[in-house]
Amino acid sequence: MPPVPAMRQLHHEYILRSLTEIDGLGMTPDKLSQKDMVEARLVISGLQATIEKKETLNDGDKYKWLRGVNELLTGFITAYQSGTIRASHYPNLIRAYEAAAKLEWDHFSIEPVVRSNELEVGQLLVNNFALNGNIGIPVSKDLLILKQCQREPGRILTVLSRNPVNRYADSLITIAALRDPEELYTYAAASDALGKKIQSVNHPLVKLISRLALTSTGRMYFPFIDNIYRGVTSMDSITPYVMNDSSIGYFKLLVQTRIQYAGRMQRGDTPMAVKTLTAKLKSKAIEGFINEINALHNTQNEKIRFRRLEGLTPEELYYLTVLGEQEMYTSSFVSGVYPRIFSRMNIPRSDSLLLRVKHDYYKKFVKIAAAYNMLDDFLNRMDKKDAEKLIVGFVDGLDKTTSLEDAVDVADSYASIYDPALRKLILLHVGHELERCTDIGSKRGIVIYSLLKTMFVSLDSSSKADISARLGIMPVYELPLKLLREQNNGRVVMQQFFYGDKDGMVVFNAFLNKFRNANWKIVKKPYWVEVNSTKGVPVTIYANLPLDETKELDDRAQDSLIEYLEYNKIYPSVAIHRGHSYYVNQTIHKLPGSAKLVLLGSCGGYQKLNEILEICPGAHIISSKQVGTGIINQGLIDVISEKLRSGNNLNWPSLWSSLAIRFNGSSKEKFDDYMPPYKNLGAIFITAYQASYNALQ
Repeated sequence: MPPVPAMRQLHHEYILRSLTEIDGLGMTPDKLSQKDMVEARLVISGLQATIEKKETLNDGDKYKWLRGVNELLTGFITAYQSGTIRASHYPNLIRAYEAAAKLEWDHFSIEPVVRSNELEVGQLLVNNFALNGNIGIPVSKDLLILKQCQREPGRILTVLSRNPVNRYADSLITIAALRDPEELYTYAAASDALGKKIQSVNHPLVKLISRLALTSTGRMYFPFIDNIYRGVTSMDSITPYVMNDSSIGYFKLLVQTRIQYAGRMQRGDTPMAVKTLTAKLKSKAIEGFINEINALHNTQNEKIRFRRLEGLTPEELYYLTVLGEQEMYTSSFVSGVYPRIFSRMNIPRSDSLLLRVKHDYYKKFVKIAAAYNMLDDFLNRMDKKDAEKLIVGFVDGLDKTTSLEDAVDVADSYASIYDPALRKLILLHVGHELERCTDIGSKRGIVIYSLLKTMFVSLDSSSKADISARLGIMPVYELPLKLLREQNNGRVVMQQFFYGDKDGMVVFNAFLNKFRNANWKIVKKPYWVEVNSTKGVPVTIYANLPLDETKELDDRAQDSLIEYLEYNKIYPSVAIHRGHSYYVNQTIHKLPGSAKLVLLGSCGGYQKLNEILEICPGAHIISSKQVGTGIINQGLIDVISEKLRSGNNLNWPSLWSSLAIRFNGSSKEKFDDYMPPYKNLGAIFITAYQASYNALQ
């Protein structure tokens, strides 16, 4: 081999330097074998020698190819350090470059090499200085776009928006349409290059979406697009409802379509845009019906309050329940929606209702019925064997879901089932599922069912002392005074959230009157009051003033108090909501994370356990499953504050027994709907699962 000119010798040194840097990247021995590294270096050495010896390459070509080899190596180094390429790609990259170089020298396309290698390898090849003139570069770039879209189908349209002129664009746009038709609609409505490309694709679904994208009401058709595409429903038949989407007819059409889709999903067929349909159905349920009957909660005449529900079928009322769960007031469900479901059935059977809706969301409905103490009524409306089958389905397969929602629903519901036979059945199947998860080695399933079994056995047993130790969480049946005092130098700090409506002002005054005695001192501030104990354990109750809600002054009062507490490093360990259920979300968003006890003194507070525990992990929660009342809330506050002032721990079974004898008549019935912390099984489950999950990590 003739002597190498100094300029090219310099590039050989660059290559050697890059190889040395690659050796120092630490890719061996865990990610690459030493053999792989040696073989790659031999391939590079062979390329260097070939470049110098190849007679068809002139001096300029040899310079170009040596620069190309080094650029390949430095490109790998940069990509590896940025995390965009893996160590395992390195040997393939070197071999692919050798193959591509030979194809280029013989004037062939490098496309076969790009096609047979990973996306990351192909990207370094098509961008290489020495290969950028290859005849296969244009098709290879299109191929890389295809590879990227195949790897990340959710980003097809994002990728194509930057590369609208692509030989695979039509097929990729079709895939995007089938995957997410509503996203394609957004791009099809644009007047840019991709929008025009979408409009030109000759596929029936793409053409349908393109047509809708050019109309002002296109999105209103989207919940039904699967049926339109399949020819089950025509656009003309939907148009009258779309033109008046606030009418009851549009809602009815949504329900009918959701039930059709539910049947298909049970057969393993997922309709297009089913999430879009469900979201639209939920918004129409809340905006068109639930908000109105909630707003009339003070109306005594039920015919007036629930007039909006006239004309709705049992199925439509069912979907109001399962999709409007978070928004619906207790009285809206218990007095309005639930009884009307069955009064509008010729044969008011629960199993008939579930058949009508193809058992769609049935676990959610069971959970809601349990939360409002209506589960026994619901189960009694079907044969005992069918009820048992339903409950078994409710319990089984909790490990197969992607969230804890179903498991929490089971935990919540157990305390609301009073039939001993059904409780026994649930416990039996929890045991069976625990055995199944143990057999298949499902750690998540073992944790879920072990916790449920421990909780349910404890609830049905007279021996409850060891439940917290067995679950690995703080005490369930007792809240130690020490725990409530430790953040504020021995003082217990309680924070109450009041609201400035008519009822809020009455309840606030009643609260203050209870503390006008020698054991307490009331200090008034511009936006809140401080109630301090004068004897015993130091206790301070902060409560914002219930100022005019119409001017959002109550909101300002709460924020001023929160700012004061944060500035002075005062950490409430007890937080209390004193307002209607429509204010509870505001309270939850403002809860202090330091709270160890949370009292939701409102209707349906039991529905908010998950949200509270996200803010106040492990907190004990008191809530009502139905109607929260001022007299019971104040009774709870009186007993809790007095127990703490007197230096006692909060022993929930004992405290609950002492409270039970204070109430009678309708007050006793409402008190029975309040759940003490040791019976808030959903909250206990979440806390215990988090502790168990962390222990597994």
